[in-house]
Amino acid sequence: MKMHFCIPVSQQRLDPLGGRYVLYSVYLDGYLFCRVRYSQLRRWNEQLRRVFGNCLPPFPPKYYLAMTTSMADERRDQLEQYLQNVTVDPNMLRSDIFIDFLKFVQLDTFSITTKTASLDIFLPDGRNIPVEILTSDTAERVLEVVSHRIGLSQELLGYFGLFLIRFCKEGKQSVMKKLVDFELPYVSLRSAEAENCRVGLRKWYMDPSLDSVLTDCPAALQLIYMQGTLLDTDGPQRTLNQNLELRFQFSEENHWPWFVIYTKQAFLLSSCLKKMISEKMVKLAAENPEMQIEVPEQGNRKKHRVQQSQKDVSRFLPRKNKIEMANVDCVFGTIEEEDL
Repeated sequence: MKMHFCIPVSQQRLDPLGGRYVLYSVYLDGYLFCRVRYSQLRRWNEQLRRVFGNCLPPFPPKYYLAMTTSMADERRDQLEQYLQNVTVDPNMLRSDIFIDFLKFVQLDTFSITTKTASLDIFLPDGRNIPVEILTSDTAERVLEVVSHRIGLSQELLGYFGLFLIRFCKEGKQSVMKKLVDFELPYVSLRSAEAENCRVGLRKWYMDPSLDSVLTDCPAALQLIYMQGTLLDTDGPQRTLNQNLELRFQFSEENHWPWFVIYTKQAFLLSSCLKKMISEKMVKLAAENPEMQIEVPEQGNRKKHRVQQSQKDVSRFLPRKNKIEMANVDCVFGTIEEEDL
């Protein structure tokens, strides 16, 4: 399933040689994720294509003449679609080429260097666990570190996640967003515009029947017990758009009416709905051999027969087997060409 990438704005900038280039502001789940140039994305796409070939979505073409306003808007829309579509393939999300580039642009956008830092991870009961990390550590890596500190079994990491949570008055808490695996918690925390924002550890599954899977791990059981109903329904005060809406269709007597929710938590609710769908597909796959999907198992994928093309997006195990980077020019080098 696609991630909530969007590029609502872009800016023209002057380079040191007096030329001009366009800087695109990329948002993820309604919050600024990075700012990046077209040429950086194009070179990244070239590296991905050398590994994944035709699995990649089409990349916006390079213009050799000055762009008009309509051409610039079209490219912005095309780049947005590219970022959404490139995240559909789970193998792509686990590759070093994909992750290392996004780590670089996050750090570069907010002028943060890679160094050792302390990060407080807040548990559902309000206690915090300080962990030593690198500022370039991904949410997946930070989750591994904190799970080791609290005794959470590594095999159960996929049932939990890190969230940006805003602590409001009277002890109320408001979930801003779930951090995806390749996000840098240290960077996201410092780039968030909301006050009293912290990184919290919470369970990340919707099906109550999955509770039974965690009962043999005391740390997991304690986290579930602590979580309860602590979270407030009010969303963060500053997001990409204050007037957000979530639209989806549901089946009702052979009709498919639209259901619309107006809420500041639209991105989070959408992620929860996608999680519910993925869990349902995994359960159906186990119950019906004729409707099997690809299910992650111990760091690799066990393939089953499929009637309809479906991809499982609930990765219950951390990334272990990495796809090696191709021997190609580094995408992080100095950009010498114009972004045309």
